[in-house]
Amino acid sequence: MAERWTNGHSSSILCMNVNKDGLVASGAEGGELTIWSEEGHRLDQTWLHKADDVTCIVFSPICPRRLYASHGETVSMLDIRCLKEPVECFHVNEEEINYLSVNETDRLLAVADDSGAIKIIDLESKNLSRCLRRHSNICTSAVFRPQRPQCLVSCGLDMKVMLWNLQKTRPLWIKNLQEEESEDKSAGRLFNPPLVHSLSISTCGNVFGCGAEDGKIRIFQVIGTKFEQTMAFKGHSLGVSQVCFLPEAEAYWLVTGGNDGKVLLWNVSNDLGKQKSPVKTIHRRKIRMPNSTKKADKMNAEFTNEGVLISPKLTIEHGEKVNWISYVEVKGSRRVLVADQTSSISVYPIAEP
Repeated sequence: MAERWTNGHSSSILCMNVNKDGLVASGAEGGELTIWSEEGHRLDQTWLHKADDVTCIVFSPICPRRLYASHGETVSMLDIRCLKEPVECFHVNEEEINYLSVNETDRLLAVADDSGAIKIIDLESKNLSRCLRRHSNICTSAVFRPQRPQCLVSCGLDMKVMLWNLQKTRPLWIKNLQEEESEDKSAGRLFNPPLVHSLSISTCGNVFGCGAEDGKIRIFQVIGTKFEQTMAFKGHSLGVSQVCFLPEAEAYWLVTGGNDGKVLLWNVSNDLGKQKSPVKTIHRRKIRMPNSTKKADKMNAEFTNEGVLISPKLTIEHGEKVNWISYVEVKGSRRVLVADQTSSISVYPIAEP
């Protein structure tokens, strides 16, 4: 049974983020932005612009009180100690913003929008640093790679995934998922187009996963200036709206959420383990799954494109279309936060050994 955080919003929650102190920020329709304690108590709330939805929020990795929020074509920088007025506003995008990512030095902010452009803001000079234009449709995500503050990965509704280094205005590498779809069609199978909705990068920065409209989850590994697809498996019966790598786990644990109302936890380490692991030495812990999920996990088992059997380690029948997934740890207890079409946040524990 999920715990629910209520009384923080009056409309559908669209995005969330957690700072290094465990505070949670959530953004919703109608410009609502709320700050929560790690136990789910509402601490503060503001309205950025009631005509625009809050589409993405991200905390500074250096200063936990600093928060960036997108609404309409604007990015507001806020201090959570005083939410009423933004500290700074950036107006560099011409169309609605979908995603924000700040690099680990808190010097660069990537802003992806409906035009397919990714605007890079220099947070020291507070000016537009460069504009990356290669996506031909909506850019849904643009995420800086951990341990590589000048590199990012992006994806979009043009069915492309791109690897960037900000020293260049062109991507280093492009993967067109439509080519994979064309191969499936030639074999006599028809699928929904692999419009890429979501992207998450592991702590090591060398492994990332994407969720697409065709219900597939694809895992990639970066090698030099290129990346290759390591795994691809059907995870949801409808589009995969969210993917989220858990930090500092023993293995590569990935949480996915879909338009089918399911939240699934995967261990994608086995196939990656065939190569030398790129993960640096970190504090490692195992995740134990409840026995009640084993039967459902076997029913949901899928084969990857390499013929490896993979099934979710935990299946949650959330019941609502998933808008956002985040992660928080409270007193050693791991919890997955899920935002959906409602005005509350659902909290699911992940059992520890």
